[in-house]
Amino acid sequence: MFGMKAMRRASPVLLFLLAALFCFATYNILAMMRHNRAIRNFVGANTRSVLESDPIVEMPEHVKKPKHVKSPFHIALTATAAPYSKWQCRIMYYWYKQKKDLPGSDMGGFTRILHSGSPDNLMDEIPTMVVDPLPAGLDRGYVVLNRPWAFVQWLEKAAIEEEYILMAEPDHIFIRPLPNLAHERFPAAFPFFYIKPEQNEKIVRKFYPEEHGPVTNIDPIGNSPVIIRKDLLGKIAPTWMNVSLRMKQDPETDKTFGWVLEM
Repeated sequence: MFGMKAMRRASPVLLFLLAALFCFATYNILAMMRHNRAIRNFVGANTRSVLESDPIVEMPEHVKKPKHVKSPFHIALTATAAPYSKWQCRIMYYWYKQKKDLPGSDMGGFTRILHSGSPDNLMDEIPTMVVDPLPAGLDRGYVVLNRPWAFVQWLEKAAIEEEYILMAEPDHIFIRPLPNLAHERFPAAFPFFYIKPEQNEKIVRKFYPEEHGPVTNIDPIGNSPVIIRKDLLGKIAPTWMNVSLRMKQDPETDKTFGWVLEM
């Protein structure tokens, strides 16, 4: 008898919780559908579709037209000799090989830029170039600072056939063939919601003087994933490296930006 009364008293609470859970699930499903629809509108119904819009910089009309000529890009990622980095690279390289030659793909060559300074046991498994790490202590324990320095060395030493480069990372996976979303002087990049230059304008101005324009001109993107012309990256990479090092050496900047500093 007591158990039945307790169940009756608990029923409204249980129903309320179930209703709240249902509403929450419905909201998330609708939000996901809306998000996926937005992505389809941006990338197109298939990998060869035109770009409907650019969320950061509006593209010229001739860029939005479908491309009929393949424009291959070279996939380049930086890596360490740590076991977890090796396994990430192996998984990424596996899926790269699965998607590279499928219809709609502009994927070209592949390079793992190993910034340990020494060859490892994946040299014969994954196309790899070994480059030097930063001088001891310069990264201040932030190993990612080796990334821009690694790209600078790779661009100087490597014979890269493709005119475009996809700057990738070991934890990226290709789930479908990737077309070249960049066009000439218009690189393509993924926007990150947590990069908000205007919220830290005082700090940003240390590295981006007012004569360069408002801080809102700084796109909320990282250095990866980015598809960009090889010659443009060659001009940008040294500045990217130098500014990243300066930011790390500035205590206020280092504390504020933390792990997204070199982005």
